[in-house]
Amino acid sequence: MTSNTKPQATTYTIDATDRTLGRVASEAAHALLGKRSVHFAKNQALPIKVTVNNAGKMHLPARRTKGKVYTRYTGYPGGLYSMSMEEMIAKKGIAAVVKKTVDGMIPRNKLRTPRMKNLIVNE
Repeated sequence: MTSNTKPQATTYTIDATDRTLGRVASEAAHALLGKRSVHFAKNQALPIKVTVNNAGKMHLPARRTKGKVYTRYTGYPGGLYSMSMEEMIAKKGIAAVVKKTVDGMIPRNKLRTPRMKNLIVNE
């Protein structure tokens, strides 16, 4: 017999001090997907909250912040916009960079939005 109990809300805390962006983001994405949970199912967004602390103390080399470019397209002619990581940190903060990086590691389906709502980034 299988029990149909709902999984308990779980909270994971990641300390980003002196760690690289990709390592922190991949750990957060792995937890958000529910891969660490015994209740893992591909077709469900589990109630897992992931908190990334000390994002401002993350190790970001100058070469990365100047060289990494985020592009977006509005869909209209001439609507291609680009912004370097350095500009994004100045304008939106390091939290936006971490969220965008984790967002790129989550599968592109209907569960992406509810999973990303469970990510909290503290600077």
